[in-house]
Amino acid sequence: MTVLSVNVNKIAVLRNSRGHFLPDPLAAALVCIEAGCHGITVHPRPDQRHIRTEDVVRVAAALPAGIEFNIEGNPFAPPRAGYPGLLELVRRTRPAQVTFVPDGDGQLTSDHGFDLVRDGERLAPLVREFKALGSRVSLFVDPDVRDVGRAADIGADRIEIYTEAFARAFVAGDSHKALADCVRTAEQALAAGLGVNAGHDLDQRNLVALIAAIPFLAEVSIGHALISEALYAGLASTVAAYLAALAEAACTAKR
Repeated sequence: MTVLSVNVNKIAVLRNSRGHFLPDPLAAALVCIEAGCHGITVHPRPDQRHIRTEDVVRVAAALPAGIEFNIEGNPFAPPRAGYPGLLELVRRTRPAQVTFVPDGDGQLTSDHGFDLVRDGERLAPLVREFKALGSRVSLFVDPDVRDVGRAADIGADRIEIYTEAFARAFVAGDSHKALADCVRTAEQALAAGLGVNAGHDLDQRNLVALIAAIPFLAEVSIGHALISEALYAGLASTVAAYLAALAEAACTAKR
């Protein structure tokens, strides 16, 4: 079965918009684990826009046995104030998996994968360093990446297919070509001995179609849609709980 790793970055975005400590990404991660997810993903960026270094350390220390920790990040990004660099974060926390993503400060979110031909020589020694720390390494790639088998030559264990194009096409009702691109990349990766993950804009509507087309998909990492859907699914019960608290307070005041 394809496993679910929940990305809790959006919880940190909400917290950071207000400051202080709430909502807490670690508390959210523990709720997701209690609900049955298989792993937790974080994507700390050097500009500290959401998940921060201290969050990564706290989550890593609190995860129960059997729950995989996946840290995403750009291995080329140098350390800066508040951010020790991806390698140092992995050295401190020893996640089961590290997903290399070629993002920068100017990107609102991850919007492209590695060029394995252009970036291969730079990636290979970094992959070796991270694997020496005991982490599986996955490379974020576009669904039409050239020669995805090069990821195996670089030393990676898996790829993660960037699925935004498929998700957008699915909403438009014309996802055949975008899905075929994902399938072709996944099959080529599997033939090269690589595991296959997928992520970005996956949700409850498009997920079934993706896994039906790629039944050997090892893992999906989902954050934005899952957290967005949870707001709707949980709002009614939360409002009811507040109303109950107000009613109880009113009864107490009358005594």
